[in-house]
Amino acid sequence: MYRLIGSLILATLFMSACSSEKSAETLLEKDGVTGYWRGLIHLQEQEMPFNFEITGSGEDLRMKILNGEEILEVNELQWQGDTLLMPMHIFDTELRAVVESGSMKGIWKKNYAEDYELPFTATRDTFRFPEPAKAPIADVSGKWAVKLLGEDGNDTTKAVGIFEQNGEQLSGTFLTPTGDYRYLEGNVDGNQLQLSAFDGEHAFLFKGTIDKENKDQISGTFWSGKSWNEKWIARRDSSASLPDPNSLTHLKEGYDELAFEFPNLEGEMVSLDDSAYKDKVVIVQLFGTWCPNCMDETIFLADWYRKNKDRGVEIIGLAYEKKDDFEYARNRVQRMVDRLDVGYDFLIAGTADKEAAAKTLPMLNHVMSFPTTIFIDKEGNVRKIHTGFSGPGTGEYYTRFVEEFNLFTDKLLAE
Repeated sequence: MYRLIGSLILATLFMSACSSEKSAETLLEKDGVTGYWRGLIHLQEQEMPFNFEITGSGEDLRMKILNGEEILEVNELQWQGDTLLMPMHIFDTELRAVVESGSMKGIWKKNYAEDYELPFTATRDTFRFPEPAKAPIADVSGKWAVKLLGEDGNDTTKAVGIFEQNGEQLSGTFLTPTGDYRYLEGNVDGNQLQLSAFDGEHAFLFKGTIDKENKDQISGTFWSGKSWNEKWIARRDSSASLPDPNSLTHLKEGYDELAFEFPNLEGEMVSLDDSAYKDKVVIVQLFGTWCPNCMDETIFLADWYRKNKDRGVEIIGLAYEKKDDFEYARNRVQRMVDRLDVGYDFLIAGTADKEAAAKTLPMLNHVMSFPTTIFIDKEGNVRKIHTGFSGPGTGEYYTRFVEEFNLFTDKLLAE
């Protein structure tokens, strides 16, 4: 049901006072760093598990982060004494851990944020959650109508849960109006379910209790990163749906065109009036390199552009980054371009704050989500605005998105 390729992470410290100057070769021989590992991000008094594999030797160590059928590859691992640095792919985050006697101990750090570190440990195991002690009381496969609840118990977000259960093993995701929770993996133990995902930028942990009297109801808690948590409730509903993503963001009354001027990665100002976009269909992507859903969309758009760029279409990525600093933003975007082999244009548009982003494009009613995708016809008219992105982890929803994307762009190109 799920599949994706991407890349991932590890970097900042936990130097052991008693450790000395072990070489990478010594560590490889004594501690056997290659192989499969079970990692734990220790967040909010919870342990969020994930699995990864390290391959290679010497200075050519590589890492694969495993979430269900997703494999995120990280290839810049390096040693600092007995500390292994693991930068997370395109994200400005890292794992950093002392490796000793078949274990790791260190931190997960977001470099762009002040004081954002969480403890990280790992052991040589291949399981994710402990083996269930009880047989599942129900098969939760299928579609669920979900409500994510705020601290006051009121609805904050309506979502659709999609689960696939095979015996005790469970995978799935949650779709929301602004995106999805990517590839979640876990199990069902009696009436308890648990799911997790780690992509380098986000650490997600869902736990839920299946109602013993009504097995079509689940209630639980969701934890994300250092501080975010909320309750969630779900009921089985094969017709569960979300608002039309093409109706959530629109031009304000009196506007029919998009207009902007932002610097490209070389610092040159670029606008839609430039000759490169004249008489062409233009797709504008609002995104950030810190955003995993944006990464998923960029992978799709990069592949689509390689196959269609000669048809009279251009794509412009407007980057909204975590720091209001051109050099920082440029370097993050260039890293993403190189890693994902992206051939379309990128401009540095602003910061990741949605309200601030909306001010850079005042003709929009709001910027509700990263990513947001704007379709412009050959005459410069905005024809559709798609909020959010349902990535490969959503199965049929991703397939449907790809079909609709191709049909609509084909229509614009044929006009």
